[in-house]
Amino acid sequence: RNGSGKSNFFLAIQFVLSDEFSHMRPEQRQQLLHEGSGPRVVNAYVEITFDNTDNRIPIEKEEVTIRRVIGFKKDQYFLDKKNVTKTDVMNLLESAGFSRSNPYYIVKQGRINQMAVAPDSQRLKLLREVAGTRVYDERKEESLGILKDTEGKIEKIDEFLQYIEERLKTLEEEKEELKEYQKWDRMHRSLEYTMYDKELREVRDKLEALDQQRLEEGDRTKDFTIHLSTTANEIKFLERDLKELEIKTSSTRTERDQLSEDRQLQIRQKAKLELDLKDLDEICNDDLATKGTSAEELAQVEEQIKTAQEALNQVIPQFEEQKELEQSCNSQLRMNEQRRTELYAKKGRNLEFTDQKKRDEWIRSELKTYGSNLSDKEEQLKTVEKEVSDTKEKIEKITEEIAERSENLDERKKEIEETNKELNEAKIKRDEVQNKRKDLWRQDSNFEQSLNTSKEQLDEAERQLRSTVSKAFNNGIDAIKKIVREKNISGVYGPLIENFKCNEKFFTAVEVTAGNRLFYIIVDTDKTASQILSIMNKNKMSGEVNFLPLNRLSFKEIQYPTSNDVIPMVSKLEYNQIFKPAMETIFGKTLICRSLEIASQYARNEHMDCITLDGDQVSRRGALTGGDYDKRKSRLDSQRQVWYWQAKLQEEESNAGKIKGDMEEVDSELSKLVSAVQKLETKQIQLRETYERQKMDVQNLSVEKKQLEKHLDTKTRLKMMLEGDLTALRGTVASLQQELGTELLSQLTEDEQEEVKKLNREISSLQSQIRESLERRSKLEVEKNMYENLLHNNLFKRKDQLLSNIDEFGMTERKQEYDRKKAEFAQATEGMEATKKRLEWLENEMDVYTKKCKELATQIEHKRKKKKVPTATLR
Repeated sequence: RNGSGKSNFFLAIQFVLSDEFSHMRPEQRQQLLHEGSGPRVVNAYVEITFDNTDNRIPIEKEEVTIRRVIGFKKDQYFLDKKNVTKTDVMNLLESAGFSRSNPYYIVKQGRINQMAVAPDSQRLKLLREVAGTRVYDERKEESLGILKDTEGKIEKIDEFLQYIEERLKTLEEEKEELKEYQKWDRMHRSLEYTMYDKELREVRDKLEALDQQRLEEGDRTKDFTIHLSTTANEIKFLERDLKELEIKTSSTRTERDQLSEDRQLQIRQKAKLELDLKDLDEICNDDLATKGTSAEELAQVEEQIKTAQEALNQVIPQFEEQKELEQSCNSQLRMNEQRRTELYAKKGRNLEFTDQKKRDEWIRSELKTYGSNLSDKEEQLKTVEKEVSDTKEKIEKITEEIAERSENLDERKKEIEETNKELNEAKIKRDEVQNKRKDLWRQDSNFEQSLNTSKEQLDEAERQLRSTVSKAFNNGIDAIKKIVREKNISGVYGPLIENFKCNEKFFTAVEVTAGNRLFYIIVDTDKTASQILSIMNKNKMSGEVNFLPLNRLSFKEIQYPTSNDVIPMVSKLEYNQIFKPAMETIFGKTLICRSLEIASQYARNEHMDCITLDGDQVSRRGALTGGDYDKRKSRLDSQRQVWYWQAKLQEEESNAGKIKGDMEEVDSELSKLVSAVQKLETKQIQLRETYERQKMDVQNLSVEKKQLEKHLDTKTRLKMMLEGDLTALRGTVASLQQELGTELLSQLTEDEQEEVKKLNREISSLQSQIRESLERRSKLEVEKNMYENLLHNNLFKRKDQLLSNIDEFGMTERKQEYDRKKAEFAQATEGMEATKKRLEWLENEMDVYTKKCKELATQIEHKRKKKKVPTATLR
């Protein structure tokens, strides 16, 4: 009946067996897969099962299943649930009689009625299709095409056969040559085979020998590895001893060099003191003799001063007279030259100006300018006159003050002598304490150098240890140390590696067993760990941390096997008993075994982790790990180096602290002495300054008086110059005023021309007078300078020197200086002897250290040579 689904069954069979649904567009596929509402279907399939009991389909099964699966992009066929191509399915169906050329084994609805009413031509065509003749027509057309292609190929084959025949002739000729070649080639290959076979047998023999040698070298390498490890440790300790010796040598050398410099300084100081003593001795001996001779010479010098002063007093008035004459002539000469210049300028004004009006305007402008200049000059003259007057008053006051500055200086000299004596005693004591402080400084410098070296070695050891673990662990440990230091948190014992020790031969086994757990942080309780973690999270500190809270770690006492082949690892660790839970947790279930075979046996039987001294590990769960372990990067060895340098640094800091305490005491004593010396020096300076000030006041006032006299002379000359300039300016103004309003002429008037001639004669006469006056003044000036130079640079200085020689205060000072130098010389001699003994002792120490360094270097070199792996001879 209608609506029962016959069409659906028909289309499903047609979907699998025919080509009608082979070429579908995407939208057709979409309609075929899903139409209507609801979830979209992404693929669909149709499966047909054929009864194959008659074996019509060539498959050895009673039922054959064909499935076609279609999706948006895929189209697949399955034969008995195996993916096959569409061509395979169609070929299989054709073999069973389902021909593609005759698809009428499927009769569609309405097809019979269409055939009944169809015309004859269509029926004939349909019958031919049903009979399957269309396929033969198609094949006929295909055959005709193939026949045409075949004829073309036959022609090409004929041409190729002709070429082959020609080629065969050539090949026949080459055939004989080939036979001959093959004959010799067979012989060549036979000989090669014989040679290669012989070489192969020889190589196999060598390989067998090399395998045997390799086994022997393996045993030797194993023994050598043990020897290498031992030698490396010995070299490490020797290098550390050598480093310490080098530090001591360097410190001793530094101290020796410093002492050598001090000794050279002491030698120079002693030589200088010796020379100073000799000079002072001679001076003191000469002082008494000099005092008598100085008085006699002083009388002679004063007589010479008197004679020179009288001669100078005669020359100075003549010199001043010539000087004034020269200044007067120069002033008159400038005025005459200026007047002559004005007259010449007046003569040339008819060339400068075209009419009288312009000239008068220019004269008025010039008069205005000269008026301003005249006012300035008058002001300057008033100022200079005032300065001259003030200077004269100052000279009079200074003269009076010099007369007042005369008093007795005996008491001052006595106070100075007493102060010098106290000062010398204080300086001697200060020098003794300074020498003591120098020795302490030298010792402190040596300790500082040793401390710096130890700090560098400690930093290097810590860097080496930090390089063996990841940056995250290092950051975590640094963060914990910072938190504990800042928050003062108790109960944090640091990383596991810092809380136990063991023998060096167990380093590899312990490190492999613990791994990164060596850097787990031991704390007393989990509360402490939580507190630290909360602070780290709050402050956003980076790093990875793992804690071992002792209150949370539980362990059971383990019955270890008693055998000479195994050792409990925890029994070989040295630690504080409060850390036992942490040590048992990390190392408690590990045995150290003699060999890998023994480790495998005990791991299996005792259900414990086992490890060899080389680091090969057998887990109780059956896993086996191992391989070469680089012992040069041993964490425990790096930690041991850190401990060693920490202990050494602590010892050196203690010694340096004692030295610094002694230095503080010496510094305190020295400060008191320096303060006393400074007070005495200040007192001495004050007394000397008072004495020298009283002594030099007169001299300074005399110098000031001379300077004021020179200044007065300069100002007087300036005053005369200004007066001359004023006179010239007034003459120029008067001349311009006379010219103003007069007629503009091309020539001077007869009076003016006569005035020019007169001026020329006067100028010539004045120049002649100036030359004569200059010559006389120069001679007088030479004579005056000679007497002044004799007085000021020779006689006066000699007089002061003789007065100083006669002065008893100067002699007393030199005697005190001699006594002080003598004490310093004795102290320097004593210091040189002490330095010499210390240098000799240091030289002996240097020789001992150098000898030990050479011995250690020789031992290290010997160990390194032994450390080199012997090269196996492989032949």
